[in-house]
Amino acid sequence: MAMSSSKWSNPTRVNDATSNLNYKKIKDIENMDEREKYAFGNYGYGKNHVKLLHVHRQGSLHKIREYEIDVYLRLSTQNDYLEGDNRQIIATDSQKNTVYVLAKKHGIKSPEEFGLLLCSHFLNTYKHVVEVGVKLEEYPWERLRAEGQAHNHAFVYSPSAIRLAQIVHKRNEIAQISGGLKNLRILKTTQSAFKDFIEDGYRTLPDANDRIFSTVVSSTWDYSTANGVDFDDVWCAIKDCVLDKFAGDPEKGIFSPSVQNTLYLAEKMILDNVPQISRIEMQMPNKHYFPVNMSKFPQEIVDGHDNNEVYLPVDKPSGIIYAELHRKNFVSKL
Repeated sequence: MAMSSSKWSNPTRVNDATSNLNYKKIKDIENMDEREKYAFGNYGYGKNHVKLLHVHRQGSLHKIREYEIDVYLRLSTQNDYLEGDNRQIIATDSQKNTVYVLAKKHGIKSPEEFGLLLCSHFLNTYKHVVEVGVKLEEYPWERLRAEGQAHNHAFVYSPSAIRLAQIVHKRNEIAQISGGLKNLRILKTTQSAFKDFIEDGYRTLPDANDRIFSTVVSSTWDYSTANGVDFDDVWCAIKDCVLDKFAGDPEKGIFSPSVQNTLYLAEKMILDNVPQISRIEMQMPNKHYFPVNMSKFPQEIVDGHDNNEVYLPVDKPSGIIYAELHRKNFVSKL
């Protein structure tokens, strides 16, 4: 009598299935053994260089802010790395779209506040997100002036400095807010010296009693609180402090015995004037301008032109001076 195929399984298929199951178990054990050897350090994923121009119209008066934004997320699971399981991934394209939608819904008052909004959105919407980071770089647009007054809807790109902001928010922790600036290039033609440094067999640089002082300032700072902070005002105040300790009085200026001293005085003034900041770090690389040696030219050619000085700009190599100044025993109130 023939056996029913519906009642009896093919022995070969049973053996194949058992073999596949055993193989999977072996591989799982091997994977577990391998994973005992390694641990994740930093990991995550996100969307970089999201460009955004926000226009706010109040009748005929328009305001603009342009940004380049980086977003990254860290999930509570590493299954996307370990197993190739994508079910918990918020696509980087979705992160980009979130930036645009939130800007449309809420506008942008300052880069710090918009970064906090993005962090809150991802943490509140996706419970498996354990950390969000947002970096923002603001393009320096200023309102154009025409016929002695500010224009309603025309702007000029004025890159005196680039504004930066960064927010890192971990679930169940206080958001960490940082601000910054870069590419603030400044120069003064006097009231700067550098002398009395170590004299030994390696020194060839002479004392300079009066020299050109030029640098490109970069700085970052940490906020100890976000309560009642006008981030736009703080950024402008920090920039003004740097310029004040670099330039000084419009007529007399301010003397700089070294880049180090100027940098310290600027950081101290910032902490004195902006109580919401707990730490500031600053870099001031030298941008050298060396006098052109005129001694190789005939004296009759260059005589009588003492007030016309010629310098050679030299970008590399350059000195780099940096320091971090922070308050002692501050308590974060974010």
